[in-house]
Amino acid sequence: MKLAIMTGVVALLLLALIFELLRRRQLREKYAVLWLVVGLVTLPLGFIPWSLDNVSSWLGVASGASLVLFLAVVFLLIVCIHLSWEASRLEDETRSLAEEVALIRAELREVNERHSALEAEVEQVRAAQENGAANGTANGHTVGIVTQRDGKAVVGER
Repeated sequence: MKLAIMTGVVALLLLALIFELLRRRQLREKYAVLWLVVGLVTLPLGFIPWSLDNVSSWLGVASGASLVLFLAVVFLLIVCIHLSWEASRLEDETRSLAEEVALIRAELREVNERHSALEAEVEQVRAAQENGAANGTANGHTVGIVTQRDGKAVVGER
């Protein structure tokens, strides 16, 4: 009888834990339904222990404990298969996202290189404009420049 009470208490604690995890949004609803079903099936078995014997005799199983053990193994096998499927799906999704991130990084690198090249070109144009103003270019018109060749001053145009 103590085992039956302990089973019922564990089922109640399981249900409380599932509801708390749902409330905190730490367990998704699709998994919560599965665990709520487990808790709701375990609850009556704890408080009405002879019902397990009735179900096992109706199914032709020798003992209720054998039925529980068999159902637990089947349940865990199904959970393992489902989690393997989820892991495979998530692995494919992760690979796809990694490829997409790599493409975006490559595109960003190209854009940054173009941006750097354009900045360098703009800087060259500004430097040329500043040099042109310093060397006698005013408003786009060339003015005479004094340069020195062979020790003699020469006036010329750009």
